[in-house]
Amino acid sequence: MKFKNLIINLVFSLSFFYGTAQNAALKKAKKDYDKYAFVDAISIYEKVAERRYGDEKMFQKLGNAYYFNAEHTKAVKWYAALFALNDQQKSEYCYRYSQALKSIGEYKKADEVLEKLNEKVESDTRGELFANNKNYLEQIKFNSGRFEIADAGINSVHSDYGSTILKNKLVFASARDTGLVTKKLFKWTNKSFTNLYAAEINSDGSLKAPRRFDNKINTKFNESTPTFTKDGKTMYFTRNNFLKGKKGKNEEKITLLKIYKAEYVVDKWTNIVELPFNSNQYSTAHPALSTDEKKLYFASDMPGGSGQSDLYSVTINDDGTFGKPENLGPGINTEERETFPFISGDNELYFASDGRPGLGGLDIFCSKILKDGDFGLVQNVGEPVNTKFDDFAFVIDHLTRIGFYSSNKEGGIGNDDIYKFLETRKLNCHKTLSGIITDSESGEGLMGVTVVLLDEKFEKLEEITTSKEGIYSFEIKCNTKYYIRALKEDYETTESEVEIDPSTDQSELNLKLEKRIRPIAVGTDLAKTLKIPFIYFDLDKAIIKKEAVFELEKILAVLEQYPDMKIDVRSHTDSRQSKNYNMVLSDKRAKATLDWFVKRGIAPSRLTGKGYGESQLVNECSDGVKCSEEEHRLNRRSEFVIVSF
Repeated sequence: MKFKNLIINLVFSLSFFYGTAQNAALKKAKKDYDKYAFVDAISIYEKVAERRYGDEKMFQKLGNAYYFNAEHTKAVKWYAALFALNDQQKSEYCYRYSQALKSIGEYKKADEVLEKLNEKVESDTRGELFANNKNYLEQIKFNSGRFEIADAGINSVHSDYGSTILKNKLVFASARDTGLVTKKLFKWTNKSFTNLYAAEINSDGSLKAPRRFDNKINTKFNESTPTFTKDGKTMYFTRNNFLKGKKGKNEEKITLLKIYKAEYVVDKWTNIVELPFNSNQYSTAHPALSTDEKKLYFASDMPGGSGQSDLYSVTINDDGTFGKPENLGPGINTEERETFPFISGDNELYFASDGRPGLGGLDIFCSKILKDGDFGLVQNVGEPVNTKFDDFAFVIDHLTRIGFYSSNKEGGIGNDDIYKFLETRKLNCHKTLSGIITDSESGEGLMGVTVVLLDEKFEKLEEITTSKEGIYSFEIKCNTKYYIRALKEDYETTESEVEIDPSTDQSELNLKLEKRIRPIAVGTDLAKTLKIPFIYFDLDKAIIKKEAVFELEKILAVLEQYPDMKIDVRSHTDSRQSKNYNMVLSDKRAKATLDWFVKRGIAPSRLTGKGYGESQLVNECSDGVKCSEEEHRLNRRSEFVIVSF
């Protein structure tokens, strides 16, 4: 019994001791906490802005703060102020502004802002394509070396080009029986004549001797670039404007190109008709079917395009009729030639262009067709397929990675030749993007930051949380634009654009987060807390510059938030000029600053201040020491030190 009482007393004593210690710790923590007050940077910015002061960066911060917290009415207010100040904003601000407008039902205005976004996206010209791809040779080099190529074995001394596969046959265009040795392939008039030929594919992949294709298809005019449905019963092909013995001409009496359709019925090709979007006044050519055979892609110089020839698509309706042709847009088309489209089984668009950074002449490019029908990054397929000559008419079996393409490069048999290839490595490049999220002041890694990966349309792809060291990482594609957004409570959200160059060794994006809620205490310099620039006087003058009032308004907002706060204004100069001159000048500046606050309603009893001249330099830049302008600037500072509150 005595032993039991001893245990009880011991437990009670330990509990009392622990409780007393805990209370003492809590009291100390509260005492330490009470030493501090807090300023909300966004709240300060808002107060300044309400007084009709502001700048671009501040309006961006205000808009973002409310947008990322789904307070769309306030976001619209500050994004509107931003665009009123300067409507030439980056794409992300156009997007956020439009989304915020939609969220409060202002659809008309949202559409107007989206137009600005679309203009930015669609303003890529040839020059901008090159400017944005200054390292394009490095990218092409990275994409190169992925093909084993060889002569297809069916070329003649004439032109052979534009092949496609029909079951176990390679069907292609050739001028071998037209009597013409040369051929100006890419002129829309296509005055030289080619017919279609077919060569059986042997089990080892080699080709038998080619034979003329169906006589119902071949005429005395030009036929080329066929494409077939999977069942082999429908074909689309290019031909000069000639049908049922009649030749059509444009206003200049030139016979252009058209796309025709034929059906395979009872072992013969018949029912040859031209497609309804053809015209005597412009050319349509080089048809290619989508994987589901519900769309037909083709090249045309029809009015309204952006270049010499553009790529288009048209819907094939269930009843066999066709929709209205749609231009593939600036993501694909340039001011030059885009031609010879092909859609692979894994839904990639291959085409030839001389309007993009390349090796010369027509190069072959590839772009993934996305789920929404838009196109991914356009990439040059690289050497040895692409050369300084014209390379075009690329087709590939997405399963075997075997295919064919055409080129007029040196070393061939004829003017244009068909080459067979094996792709040994796919074009896609994936890398790990990683980085560290740090506190902008301490430089320490921040744990628990929400990091969001967004695509170029600001759609969320993935979201993770940083580790104890502030580290994050995502698996991303090369040459693709992404946005990285970092969010943490009490910090201002930041977002940065990133695009990984496949030729680079490192894929890293580090971000710094600025505290939104910032502690202040006796001894705090509000200039540092609110990130106020050091200089707001003209050289050798003590008159506050008009644009500097915006910065002083931030200090004023804090003084109004804490009516018992007292501050000491300390003005400093660099070491240039004499010590006496600098002391007088800095003192005048301190007094001018005090007067500014008094005129705005701050009691003089809450303000002290004086100049220190060059007596408190923050670096070694004293008289006789050679320093840069930036180093001198660090000494020309004003401090707003909290004395009490």
